[in-house]
Amino acid sequence: MKILALDTTGEFGSIALAVDGRVVEEVALHSPEGFGHVLFDQVDCLLRRHKLRLQDIEGYASASGPGSFTGVRIGLTAAKGLAEANGRRVVAVSNLQALASFGARQLRAPVIDARRGEIYGGLYDARLHAVREEVVAPFAKWLAALPEGDLEIVTSGFEVLAVRFPVTRAPRELAGAIAKIAAARFQAGLAQDPAEIGANYVRRPDAELLWREP
Repeated sequence: MKILALDTTGEFGSIALAVDGRVVEEVALHSPEGFGHVLFDQVDCLLRRHKLRLQDIEGYASASGPGSFTGVRIGLTAAKGLAEANGRRVVAVSNLQALASFGARQLRAPVIDARRGEIYGGLYDARLHAVREEVVAPFAKWLAALPEGDLEIVTSGFEVLAVRFPVTRAPRELAGAIAKIAAARFQAGLAQDPAEIGANYVRRPDAELLWREP
């Protein structure tokens, strides 16, 4: 099965092509101004290198967040639009779950910088099942709540110093990990219709936080 995976949730993004659960190419992207103007050209180049057309892609996957609200929407909208146009299904993957896939211990605590003095944090087991709900919180508060045991912190770009757990540094590029997680979900029959896919903001957008009913 050929899967195209997208991650546009931050300044550094990536796209990946996977065939039968194996990532054949992952492309790092860097676009501080967003990915709306570069994403489709990069997808086209990736497919051309492998002599593929969009019609040859059998499933789509996208990072669902948390991350930049605009970035999350761009990737999800692209994956949903391409899937809808080609009659395919979609898998949305949490960035925190994708980060956890780079761990090696029984418990993996992925962490992403949420800015404003906070982080996005999660807790996954070795099968990448969520042990706790993903949260946004000050790092110290999240760290203090982690359980003891065979646990590691997994981070990409967020500096973690002087903590009681080992720290695994994951790459910035998550599209390959997203593609592999998606491949397992497709195989298990868990892919969704594009219209059913939603974002995983964890923290609500400012427009919602600041909204006041008249």
